[in-house]
Amino acid sequence: MVIALLVVAALSHGQKVYENNYLVKVGDSAPDFAINEAGGKSYKLSDLKGKVVMLQFTASWCSVCRKEMPFIEEEIWMPGRKQGLVVIGIDRDEPEATVRKFAADMKITYPLALDPGADIFGLYAEKQAGVTRNIIIDRNGKIIFLTRLFEREEFDKMKSVIFSELAKK
Repeated sequence: MVIALLVVAALSHGQKVYENNYLVKVGDSAPDFAINEAGGKSYKLSDLKGKVVMLQFTASWCSVCRKEMPFIEEEIWMPGRKQGLVVIGIDRDEPEATVRKFAADMKITYPLALDPGADIFGLYAEKQAGVTRNIIIDRNGKIIFLTRLFEREEFDKMKSVIFSELAKK
């Protein structure tokens, strides 16, 4: 009932809501946004066209995110970066100091970016929806895979999609 009301409310505002409260679906162009890495660079997602990109929506308070991040680091980022993969964690609405501590605590080497007000998150999913989401974007800027939560079977499928995409030159 609640989901039906959310869909009706979203449709009445011209915004379609897909599975898992996503506002995008596989095959859509990835919405562009400015990326401001914690303590680092600023650029736009569109600047990464020509590369395979993984956006990981996360937050320091998210236990499922914390469970998933070591797998992203070891099984996707470490082998994938050598093949040109870009992984960016998008931290939901936390101050830079918190985000930097989160990255250090998790011992990840892929960048975490800031998302004040969850505005970037809101381009991809309803703002009240939960984090632990991954969005895989091909070299042309199209979404090719979406995840929600962390389940090993889905994670392995996502890995397969990423490495198959990286193999295409």
